Amino acid sequence: MQTAIGIGGAASGRKRDWQDNVDFVAESEKLGADFVWSAEAWGQDAVVPLAYLAAKTSRIKLGTGIMQISARTPSMTAMTALTLAAVSDDRFVLGLGASGPQVVEGLQGVPFKAPITRMRETMEIVRMAFAGDKIQYDGKYHQLPLPGGEGKALRLSQPGNDSIGIYLASLSPKSLELTGAMADGWVGTSFSPDTGAPVIQAIADAATAAGRSIADVDLQVGGGVAFTDDVEALIAPQKAGMAFQLGAMGSAEHNFYNDAFKRQGFEEDATEVQRLWIAGKREAAIDRVPDDMILKTNLFGTEDMVRDRIRAYRDVGINTLRLSPMGATLDERLETLGRTIELVREAS
Repeated sequence: MQTAIGIGGAASGRKRDWQDNVDFVAESEKLGADFVWSAEAWGQDAVVPLAYLAAKTSRIKLGTGIMQISARTPSMTAMTALTLAAVSDDRFVLGLGASGPQVVEGLQGVPFKAPITRMRETMEIVRMAFAGDKIQYDGKYHQLPLPGGEGKALRLSQPGNDSIGIYLASLSPKSLELTGAMADGWVGTSFSPDTGAPVIQAIADAATAAGRSIADVDLQVGGGVAFTDDVEALIAPQKAGMAFQLGAMGSAEHNFYNDAFKRQGFEEDATEVQRLWIAGKREAAIDRVPDDMILKTNLFGTEDMVRDRIRAYRDVGINTLRLSPMGATLDERLETLGRTIELVREAS
């Protein structure tokens, strides 16, 4: 089992804490972390941080977690990926996601329509570019060259590089099927190893149907990690973030995070938290998040308890454990990360 960390997020850029992020990644690499994912929502983009980190690190893999397909054309996505692979000595991993209607329609100004078809088309065009082929494509949402125009099918001037892995951030059943059928990896979220076996099985079934194996897909998911004898003290501070995810990360009609928890046995809780949040009752929504939801999606407790949670992720089939080490300072976060990496190595 490998380990991964992340930087960025919806609030990224709000504080000028970039050097702290650089130090965290550089020290995490020394501790043995295998991946770093750069988030992209409505704060910092996923690309620029990785370009900088490519020059500050030497071994850790650098992944976009995720590049929003609504924000870039497929050809620009491919050009960016090839460039990042070149500047990082082929340590780059392309993580793609469809995002959600609030970001796609509110921020990008394009319809959130048929995200699975758009993702499939994007992947097919990107892989054309990675193979060094001329980019000629006739899809439902992408036609290259543009019909009736003056363009012609072009081949990128960068050399092809079909070693770049494509990972998908997928939650819905159809997107999980696409992950199993086409992706090199899964950037998972809203997942508990206690109830998430059907999620893994959906990816595995789709891989088999496509003539592949679940072993062809690097399954990455995880949560916050903290070592403590007082687990109860850690639960309440995590509920605001969970309530935001269940209530605000999407519209009332489309909230893929909320739906993912419903499919894992939290239907009543997820529905009620979302209802309260949308009604403007934010504190009530936070209070309504069940303790069990926090405990099952994180790795909290004594060393033995954290070890058991690591084994639970391993046993359900997770290849790479994504860790968000908690701590008041950088040193505390790194100490937690180092202890956890050692436990992961032990479990492997």
